[in-house]
Amino acid sequence: MTTHVLILCTHNSARSVLAEGMLNHWARKLGKNVRAHSAGSAPSGRVNPFALEALSNAGVDTRGCRSKSWDEFAASDAQSMRAVITVCDSAAAEPCPYWPGSPVKVHWGYPDPSNAAGGDEGKRQAFELTRQAIGYRMLQLLSLPLDNLSNAELQHALNDILHS
Repeated sequence: MTTHVLILCTHNSARSVLAEGMLNHWARKLGKNVRAHSAGSAPSGRVNPFALEALSNAGVDTRGCRSKSWDEFAASDAQSMRAVITVCDSAAAEPCPYWPGSPVKVHWGYPDPSNAAGGDEGKRQAFELTRQAIGYRMLQLLSLPLDNLSNAELQHALNDILHS
């Protein structure tokens, strides 16, 4: 059975898109039956071009990347998620809707690379560093025996990844 993971950021334009791309990329490469999705509480309607560039430079397929609302995943007929991961502090502080499947929730915060100083080059570097950091955590997530963990065990493992 496919394990579905929802990654949230307020605008679903940078960090959550990087996380969705990296988790799906590594899952395909490693033959893991995991599918990432991303969304935002107040989606911007566009994906940050620096996020797309960082993913593309890492060999990640960005076709179909789009900024979308978390409402798509909160509907009663939506795909059940095993885990919901927030990657920005503002999304973590917001009251989330009810998620079908009662997923495990964890906050793995990252600074917003869109705010990096140094013009376009500074932003490129910040996006690349953020992509690498997120990618590392996604590899750690994929190393877990997801099909064999209870929700309590998964919660503990995701918290451990945060502190590793």
